[in-house]
Amino acid sequence: MKAITRITNAILICILFQINVLNAQTGGNNTFEFLSFINSARVAGLGGNFTAIHDNDITLTLANPSLITPQMNNTLSLSYAKNFTTTKYGYVSYSHDYAKLGSFVGSLQFADYGNSKYADESGAISGNFKLGDYAFNLGWGRMLDSVFSIGANVKFLYSDLETYHSIGVAVDVAGSYIPNKNTCVSLLLRNVGRQLTSYTGSGVEPIPLEVQLGMSKRLEHMPFRFSLLLQHLEMWDLTYASVNSTIDPFTGQPVKKSVLDGFADKAMRHVVIGGEFIPAKFLSIRLGYNYKVRKELQVDTRPGTVGFSWGIGLNVSKFSFSYSRAAYHLAASLNYITVTANLNDWAKK
Repeated sequence: MKAITRITNAILICILFQINVLNAQTGGNNTFEFLSFINSARVAGLGGNFTAIHDNDITLTLANPSLITPQMNNTLSLSYAKNFTTTKYGYVSYSHDYAKLGSFVGSLQFADYGNSKYADESGAISGNFKLGDYAFNLGWGRMLDSVFSIGANVKFLYSDLETYHSIGVAVDVAGSYIPNKNTCVSLLLRNVGRQLTSYTGSGVEPIPLEVQLGMSKRLEHMPFRFSLLLQHLEMWDLTYASVNSTIDPFTGQPVKKSVLDGFADKAMRHVVIGGEFIPAKFLSIRLGYNYKVRKELQVDTRPGTVGFSWGIGLNVSKFSFSYSRAAYHLAASLNYITVTANLNDWAKK
């Protein structure tokens, strides 16, 4: 226990140090942005990229290692998402428990951006090349006592963009408070690390560090669980410069101000809301809402369902299936598929 306490203290010191030196950045200002991709159909259906639900779901541990439990031992999970155009990405995770050391989850993730063509200034095609990002993740977690758990992920990163390559390393650190089987609160520091080698050798770029706080509560007398995620707690203002201006830089027209402008608008950009209706042990129906996504990607004249997501989970025989669809733009939505199985169920008795 003394060793665990020393590890925990060291983790807290690292968190405080990273927050103090943090240069707050959002999407588009970092390298290895694929680390922020949603890795689970269940998480996608609930609207965010991090969920605090303590029910032995291995697909939640890549984003929240403090949820790794011994009950996941010998569990295998596969996730796949088809993005816009030719982009696709996927995850493979496997868990094993060691009684004295804790529980571990190893994951491989990839982001395949498809093939691009070599072309000269005249447009003559001379071949193709591939673009992709890859990561190997090793996660560890264990209970400190009856209500507190901790966990960490170590990530080894590699990016291959034609003749340009980059290597990096990052760590996730998480802690959860679990007072009972229906309630979970988690604090997470994601992607503490750095780019070790840059694409051009001209200097390293930042990794998408983020501080998140999440909680979930399953109701006592209803088959329903609600989830709340507070994202990007390392910075307050998540709006773009164009949002803060009075003239749209693309159209030259005055920017229309909504009733949530100012403090309320900035606060809501940190909030992701999710709900799970569980009418039976084999069935879950999920809904999510991400205000930040809606504000950034909706078309004002036809907002549609941008920012909303939904999904379904089925436990059939020895498999768990999850499917979700999330609307990120009026033109298209993303589809997520996850399949999970505990290999112990396949062992001969």
